[in-house]
Amino acid sequence: MDRVGEHASAAAFFRWAARTITRHAGKVERVESKLCAGLALDDSDYLHTRFTLAGEEAEGDWGNFQLDGYGTWLWALSEHLRRTGDAALLADVTPAVELTVRYLSALWRVPNYDCWEEHPAYLHPYTLAAIYAGLRAAAELPIAGAARAAAVAGQVRRFLLDHAVHEGRLVKSLDPTTLRPALREVDASLMGAIVPYGLLVPGDPIARATLAAIERDLHRPDSGVYRYLADTYYGGGEWVLLAAWLGWCYAEAGDVARAAELRRWVEAQADAQGHLPEQVAEHALAPGYVAEWESRWGAIARPLLWSHAMYLILCQALGLERRPRLEPSG
Repeated sequence: MDRVGEHASAAAFFRWAARTITRHAGKVERVESKLCAGLALDDSDYLHTRFTLAGEEAEGDWGNFQLDGYGTWLWALSEHLRRTGDAALLADVTPAVELTVRYLSALWRVPNYDCWEEHPAYLHPYTLAAIYAGLRAAAELPIAGAARAAAVAGQVRRFLLDHAVHEGRLVKSLDPTTLRPALREVDASLMGAIVPYGLLVPGDPIARATLAAIERDLHRPDSGVYRYLADTYYGGGEWVLLAAWLGWCYAEAGDVARAAELRRWVEAQADAQGHLPEQVAEHALAPGYVAEWESRWGAIARPLLWSHAMYLILCQALGLERRPRLEPSG
């Protein structure tokens, strides 16, 4: 929303997030107290991943301990403040920012769900990159704990470079006990370590090797991008948002031609209403699972907000001030 000039909408989200985090400040204090006392944490101690509009913890069977969103909110807030200079917003959200810095500083090495809401027993480079970006951004704000945020951000980056690189590129997940790769394959979410979180710059050798592995293993030629090769969710189709994200990476690296190819593929996935889906199952990695997921939850989600958001970001990265109208595929 900030990237397309809808700053008031973005500010409303940041204030909602701040109110919600502050409302559950007791959990941050409990986490710190239990860790200080050497006590084990349980699921009820963590801040949730999902909340109602009223700021209440959402109920359900979903896993709730997931840290990437808390890093992302700090990073996105900093980007909003850089664009708008909104001092009133900063004053309003500072207590929540300070709480989030404390929370992430305490828990960044604790296993939690990845961005796909899977593998809670592992540590994930994408998640750590989001935490790094959030803490680094918070360190530049006039808050209590800025120095701690900077120090922990540096620790996170060193940890990733020391333990999450295999054959010159980032891996999907780490074993928290051995600190060795648990899932060595590449995952498309690793793009986040480069764009937008900036743990690696596009020209860095590890960044180049990671993108090359994503291109080789997960980008179907002239088509979309898979999450990871073992994916069976709705058959493991090509994700529209990941195609736009890869295009964004190429645009930031100056490869406009490849970015434009991915933009055109994304546009071709729109239906008659201009809606983009979550994924496309035409070339699914595990087609036998498509019917199973459809029987559980129905058809593949369409429209998916994340797909549309990534499309707009890609268009902006390509310098398209006026986005082309999404036309129906086929």
